[in-house]
Amino acid sequence: MKEKIPIRMTILLLFLILAIGGKELTCLKQREDTSRALMNHQVNKTILVEGGDVYDCIGVNVQPAFNNPLLKDHKIQMEPSSIPLITYVESPSMHSMPQTQLPIIDCPIGTIPILRKNRMDNIAVKTIDVVISKDFQKEGAGIKYKDELYGTRAKINVYAPKVETDSKDISASSIQMNGGPNPGFRDGIGAGSFVYPSYSGDNFARFHVYWDDGLPTTICIDHDCPGFVQVSRSVGLGGRIKPISVYKGTQYVIDVLIFKDRKTKNWWVAYGEQNTPIGYWPSSIFQYMKDKCDFAFWGGYVQGPTASTNSPQLGSGHFASEGFGKASFIKNIQIVDKNNRLATPNVHRSFPGSTNSSKYTSSNYEVNNYGMHMYYGGPGDLV
Repeated sequence: MKEKIPIRMTILLLFLILAIGGKELTCLKQREDTSRALMNHQVNKTILVEGGDVYDCIGVNVQPAFNNPLLKDHKIQMEPSSIPLITYVESPSMHSMPQTQLPIIDCPIGTIPILRKNRMDNIAVKTIDVVISKDFQKEGAGIKYKDELYGTRAKINVYAPKVETDSKDISASSIQMNGGPNPGFRDGIGAGSFVYPSYSGDNFARFHVYWDDGLPTTICIDHDCPGFVQVSRSVGLGGRIKPISVYKGTQYVIDVLIFKDRKTKNWWVAYGEQNTPIGYWPSSIFQYMKDKCDFAFWGGYVQGPTASTNSPQLGSGHFASEGFGKASFIKNIQIVDKNNRLATPNVHRSFPGSTNSSKYTSSNYEVNNYGMHMYYGGPGDLV
């Protein structure tokens, strides 16, 4: 397998696009008061999970999403009308890769878990400052894709890259999709593994979903902005992903699927080999993604005030050329086509690469009947 190296400036421009959706003013108001927002709802049950995370179980119909005026009369969709169809016969070898796990919470029927995530008012405010800062830097390595699509699925290799605790930067491995006329006017959504110390208060790999409004000043994680409607009473968004991969040791993956419901037009997130639904972004919160997307990104990125000048690790912290067991990978990448079928992306519309090959690389890009596959990662400035 040989790496395709696109023109540097083209890749740099395309990789600096971060997928996004929602209303900026609404997001900022809600983000400032995340912890107090839950105080307005009756907590049905509080659960302490292994590792010290605390989840509050609140009514599914009073979750933060419904503070969004666009969802005033929204009817909750408790399960997707259909799941994208697989167009190939899966071989047993595809499932030999150990699956890591999301936190499993036992909330009562009719409620969903909301992570307290060590919420303190000063942490929330600091997070806002980082998110809306004009001093925004970003680097990445992976595959960008431009074509008509209605969802995507991939197996993400999970590590806990090093991010300096006081840097306010983030290192993420995820799948994401965008839609809109140009980088300044785009909706987008994504899901994956994040290390974000200034947000979570630690350096653990955690599972997050996110959406944004196309501007490089906002990012709405999990329930921080009113928009994502969770229906699962057992999946704990923002919780630790365990176990994680070990350099030269056992490799773990998480299978993530994002897709548009053909009947309701809502954008769903599911995880695992059984495509367990977590929740969805209602179509009404988007401007440009009500019907489909036109851009996707698979791989890793670092983002924040010092993400370019003092870059954290990406993936395993090792370059892509080191290969399996050492470099991070994303495999079995597929898209959902207009017929609601999972299909291999068009190779002619796929562009692997990185924004800065001295810090991060991608290699061993290949395509087969099971999708696309690629290694990526690097040490950043933490050599």
